[in-house]
Amino acid sequence: MKKAGILNRHLAGAIAELGHGDGVLVCDAGMPIPAGPRVVDLAFRAGVPSFAEVLDGVLAELVVEGATAAQELRGTNRALLEGHFEDLELVPHERLKELSAGARLVVRTGEARPYANVLLRCGVFF
Repeated sequence: MKKAGILNRHLAGAIAELGHGDGVLVCDAGMPIPAGPRVVDLAFRAGVPSFAEVLDGVLAELVVEGATAAQELRGTNRALLEGHFEDLELVPHERLKELSAGARLVVRTGEARPYANVLLRCGVFF
């Protein structure tokens, strides 16, 4: 049994299968989930688990070379992503939904605040 890191077997396994350039969408409970990507749904109740908790856990185990979020985040929840990404790309929310269709993995949180979504692009550790 794992003693540290992500304990959810579905999420830990999905992360282990990712490669360079793959997309991972970490999203709130209201984000439309496109057909195609593998989905790990962690949502339990409104706000549980939070976007911040899940994002921190994913970033602790994943090499990220880029990230994209909705520009609408600036007016509502910008603090959710501050300090996490050097060059966060902001696009209209509708465009983020389009881009999420190309993700390999979607991690749905219980977050109930608007625009708490980020599309991560996997990097390499060397």
